[in-house]
Amino acid sequence: MRPFLSHPFDDDKLKEECGIFGVTGVADAANFVALGLHALQHRGQEAAGIVAYDPVEGFNNVRRFGYVRDNFTKPDVMQMLPGTLGIGHVRYSTAGSKGHTAIRDVQPFFGEFSMGGAAIAHNGNLTNAASLRRELIERGSIFQSSSDSECIIHLMARSIQQNISERIKDALRRVEGAFSVVAMTRTKLIGVRDPMGVRPLVLGRIGDSGWALSSETCGLDIIGAEFVREIEPGEMVVIEGNKVASTRPFTPATSRFCIFEHVYFSRPDSILGGRSVYETRRQIGVELAKEAPVEADLVCPVPDSGTPAAIGYSQQSGIPYAMGIIRNQYMGRTFIEPTEQIRNMGVRLKLNVNRALIKGKRVILVDDSVVRGTTSRKIKDMILDAGAAEVHFRIASPPTAWPCFYGVDTPERSKLLAATMTEDEMRDWIGVDSLKFISLDGLYRAAGEAAGRDPKAPRYCDACFSGDYPVAPADQIEKGFQMKAAE
Repeated sequence: MRPFLSHPFDDDKLKEECGIFGVTGVADAANFVALGLHALQHRGQEAAGIVAYDPVEGFNNVRRFGYVRDNFTKPDVMQMLPGTLGIGHVRYSTAGSKGHTAIRDVQPFFGEFSMGGAAIAHNGNLTNAASLRRELIERGSIFQSSSDSECIIHLMARSIQQNISERIKDALRRVEGAFSVVAMTRTKLIGVRDPMGVRPLVLGRIGDSGWALSSETCGLDIIGAEFVREIEPGEMVVIEGNKVASTRPFTPATSRFCIFEHVYFSRPDSILGGRSVYETRRQIGVELAKEAPVEADLVCPVPDSGTPAAIGYSQQSGIPYAMGIIRNQYMGRTFIEPTEQIRNMGVRLKLNVNRALIKGKRVILVDDSVVRGTTSRKIKDMILDAGAAEVHFRIASPPTAWPCFYGVDTPERSKLLAATMTEDEMRDWIGVDSLKFISLDGLYRAAGEAAGRDPKAPRYCDACFSGDYPVAPADQIEKGFQMKAAE
């Protein structure tokens, strides 16, 4: 039996695959990496790993199931990771053993090459990983994990380039899909984003001699690093000593950053594309109040991800904001093997209704998304049980009707509520007085696009809402996935 299980009541939320972090030029680099991963814990809570390099000890690697705080705060563990250069990774499972992570799937991955060792950590999903894996196995590669990311290491091994940086370029030119990567050699810290820039990656400065790469700016904040800039789509930076060299190894492509990073994945205190994530989410609530007003007494967030949008909705509508649902902050992963009776309690283990506030009130509940809809039904039941007069759901994203193949743990399309029901049918199935989603144009306006979404040249990847996949998911099409017909 695995020693660590996913929380049994979080399966109605989309999950990011992972967060990545790296530092160079600091004493005890692994400690900095652990802090950075702790700040990125929301991006992946199944497992974490760190690789560090020390000239005397060489490369050392520690991988563990569970939270960063439970594993990488122990002196005996951190003593195994000496050195001034390190990278790390926190993960949920997507491609590979989805939902059944084995320790061999935990990144970073490490390989010894003729010119020395290298480690790599990947955020995203490779849409042609299955075909690449078949090809590599036929040519003699022996895979140690079920992760799509391991393909990058094997492609590096087969490259004829004479240094690690060039081999990484060679490997990443062969892959399709989404990738933000941090990698390290004995002397270099390397960061790369795919040509569309689907997943985030930022560069920071630590004092006078150190550098950091992080999935989000909140990872820089925790170590006191200065945010320098985002790694641009299609860019590769190689940091050695105090020098940062930038190249553009890929064919240029139109940027399509994941818009769900603004809606849900990223921490509200991070900065994306020069925009505060918190402010974008608050503005989503403003747009939602304009698009879908309703008479009510209270605006309540579904904690915690619905909070900024609920604040915006309240400010725009003039309806008072209130904490009608309280989250148990200490729920964590308490129930390793929940009994059937415990499972039937559902979200009540994590959320509780503020009964004195809710009773007799017409309540607007603001949530970030509806995936399967099962949690929405349970929350509605809790609100009605507490005596609410009416329940109105307002959702801070458009209907999620298509699966993501670029690094998000999404159910297959048949299990997405919006793929099988109209908005009115979803309202009746959930059992609320009204249900409204923000429009795709409204979401774009909240993210800074005043004219809304340009259907001919959308700024963001919004495939989970629109079915408009910027890169055809080759592996899924091979399995029979049907793309949306061109309009």
